[in-house]
Amino acid sequence: MQRKLTITVDEEVYHGLHAVVGRGKISAFLNRLARPHVVPEEIEAGYRAMAEDQEYEAEAAEWTESVVEDIAHDEG
Repeated sequence: MQRKLTITVDEEVYHGLHAVVGRGKISAFLNRLARPHVVPEEIEAGYRAMAEDQEYEAEAAEWTESVVEDIAHDEG
C-alpha cells in the first residue's frame, strides 16, 4: 500500500532531485533512501550483513581498539 506524503525541502534539494533523479522518479528514490533507516526488518538485515563482512568487522575492531588506546593515553 502506498501513501501520499507532502514534504518541504530546500530549493537546492528540490532542483537537485529533479536534475539528478528525474521527474517522476523522486518518490521511488526517497523510498529506497529512507527504507533502511526506518523499516525494522531492513535495519536488522543491514546489521546482519555488516556482521557477516569479516573485512569490515576486522577494520571496525581495529578502529575500536585504537580509540580505546587513545582514550587510555589521554586519561593516563
